[in-house]
Amino acid sequence: MSKHIIIALLTLLAYTGTAQETIHWMSWDEMIQQREKDSIKKKIFIDFYTGWCGWCKKMDKSTFLDPTVVSYMNANYYAVKFDAETRDTIVFNNTMFTNTDPSFVKSSPRSRGKTHWFAYSLLDGQLSYPSYVILDENFVRVTIIKGYKNQEALLANLLFFAKQEYKYYHNYLNELWRKALQKQQAEQAKGGK
Repeated sequence: MSKHIIIALLTLLAYTGTAQETIHWMSWDEMIQQREKDSIKKKIFIDFYTGWCGWCKKMDKSTFLDPTVVSYMNANYYAVKFDAETRDTIVFNNTMFTNTDPSFVKSSPRSRGKTHWFAYSLLDGQLSYPSYVILDENFVRVTIIKGYKNQEALLANLLFFAKQEYKYYHNYLNELWRKALQKQQAEQAKGGK
């Protein structure tokens, strides 16, 4: 496990040296077009935000400007900004997603609007902002991350999912579960004799 931490730190140091100014945010459609052009597909990081969300604005002014976050995000993810109250239509997995009330017009950009079905679907109906979803290279949702994250917390998540660590952790948990089950079965067999 310490080997993975050392590799992660070296990777971060390498990205810090080649920092870029901003994250290359894309719309959903721009991401689809870019993904089609790329021979090597990346994971997708979706930032679900709203115009009235103060913590979303704080992320934009702090964490999302950190040079290491910017560099790592741009190198390893397609970064998508998605207004969770947009009236745009999104096509995903051959399904058309619209706003829950496409005719609703907000009184101002900072007022609350109606939820978009795409946000509702990917966030499992738990609508708190900011929220982030990571999809793998095949558009399979890997995780939902909720709330404001400082630079260290966001980088930890970005590294964990970009470097496939979540798969190893899943295997580790399965192994723990298997061993606990075997122990329980052995104790039951002893008690039955």
